[in-house]
Amino acid sequence: MDDDPSAPVVVITGASAGIGAALARELAGRHAALVLAARREEILREMAVTLGGAVEVVPADVTRRADVQRVLDQALARFGRVDVWVNNAGRGISRPSVLGLSDEDLEAMFRDNTRSALYGMQVAVPHFQARGKGVLVNVSSMLSRTPRATMRAAYSASKAALNSLTESLRFELAATHPNIRVVLVLPGVVATDFGLHALGGGPDSRTLPGAQPVEEVARAIADGLFSGPLDVYTRPEGVEPVLQHLRGLAGR
Repeated sequence: MDDDPSAPVVVITGASAGIGAALARELAGRHAALVLAARREEILREMAVTLGGAVEVVPADVTRRADVQRVLDQALARFGRVDVWVNNAGRGISRPSVLGLSDEDLEAMFRDNTRSALYGMQVAVPHFQARGKGVLVNVSSMLSRTPRATMRAAYSASKAALNSLTESLRFELAATHPNIRVVLVLPGVVATDFGLHALGGGPDSRTLPGAQPVEEVARAIADGLFSGPLDVYTRPEGVEPVLQHLRGLAGR
């Protein structure tokens, strides 16, 4: 199939499973051109066949800066531009207490969840600046704002750092490049296999009460790419627990 030059070109990291794969399916249905990046090339290529349309597969480990740069280079070689870059890759952790966290635990979480996204920002945003427009999306977590699962404390800390980097970049670009949109996505519990792949294991997120269907999360992200709030809570009621937490802190 020939590439449609009018279709938005969207890069998705961590595209082989979970939110990333669901977002790829959602955007394919909206006729986007997709660049799918993850370590598992075979799964990405199988996805590309099922998605149809314009799909470029880039096997990459986004904890390596050179791999992230290669994702952009391959996207430009295929499509000539990138309109949207979604930093979605990440990993969880299960540890019983903050006091028991090791150096290696923190290093792994900040490598996988913060530094990888920073590489994406540092690669994608200069391209957007040169074009004068673009959309950067960083997928964070509600746990970055409410300590509802203390066994995920190191994960939450890495996502809170990602929030801060996102907000600082948003503020920085607003003055010089107002047409670059910087979006932060804050899902709660999502029905994926995220928990099974956490360091130290953990409950299957699909079995947790109230887990949000991953397709619903993907729709919320897709709907928020080009308009609406810059902080996207994937459930409308998602902001209320954050406000309750902040009110509780203020009342202490």
